[in-house]
Amino acid sequence: MKTQAALPRTFSVEFFPPNTPEGKDKLLATAAQLAALKPKFFSVTYGAGGSTRERTLDTVLDIRKTGHAAAPHISCVASSRDNIREWLQRYKDNGIKHLVALRGDLPSGIAAAGEFRYANELVEFIRREFGDTFHIEVAAYPEFHPQAKSAQDDLASFRRKVEAGADSAITQYFYNADAYYRFIDECEKMNIAIPIVPGIMPIGRFSQLARFSDACGAEIPRWMRKRLEGFGDDAESIRAFGLDVVTALCEALLKNGAPGLHFYTLNQAGLTTAIWQRLGI
Repeated sequence: MKTQAALPRTFSVEFFPPNTPEGKDKLLATAAQLAALKPKFFSVTYGAGGSTRERTLDTVLDIRKTGHAAAPHISCVASSRDNIREWLQRYKDNGIKHLVALRGDLPSGIAAAGEFRYANELVEFIRREFGDTFHIEVAAYPEFHPQAKSAQDDLASFRRKVEAGADSAITQYFYNADAYYRFIDECEKMNIAIPIVPGIMPIGRFSQLARFSDACGAEIPRWMRKRLEGFGDDAESIRAFGLDVVTALCEALLKNGAPGLHFYTLNQAGLTTAIWQRLGI
């Protein structure tokens, strides 16, 4: 963790693009609440196969109009080079200089991956076509990508993204801090020195968290799962327990040298704000 501890700290939050006018109004109100915490940037997700790309760009521009930095996600699976080049040019033309570059998921019913297979190919393409126009974030998986053949293959995949030109990384969320520490130690052995910021998922509803975790391979430790299951439909107890657990996780990560935190807000301000304030960021 020595390399990470020496890096400047970055605190950021993530949204998904709304699909209704009412959702847009709610998101902008949420962004205004979270802006009071002074995050370095807001990131905005990108649907499978680029299914939300127009709404992703619109959301980024709406946030920027309020005077805050925003970074669109861009994924390459099921896309062509011409299509990705067109979108990168649109981002550049709109003054966007920060991207989160991902492989992404195939849309339902689509069998072909397109011209890009992996995120490192996307990063390499961005650098070749646009040079240093963009600061490029990539994904990291402390508990390893669910489709990785092995831990070693997953680390090698991450190194390829860094060597292709990634500037920094945001991790999948996790609740086992040791997984992050060991991942960073392995990266440092490979001389990977970019910031690797932990992704943080506040806990609001257990059923929702379990569904997300099963889909993305993020482990809910057994002791946590049993406690959360034991609360049943007691939303207040789940929220209080979640705030305690996630705040303690964040405190430990920062104490041990993590270069910031990235909050997956699910377009809600309350839990992220409460954790942020408890941390005294």
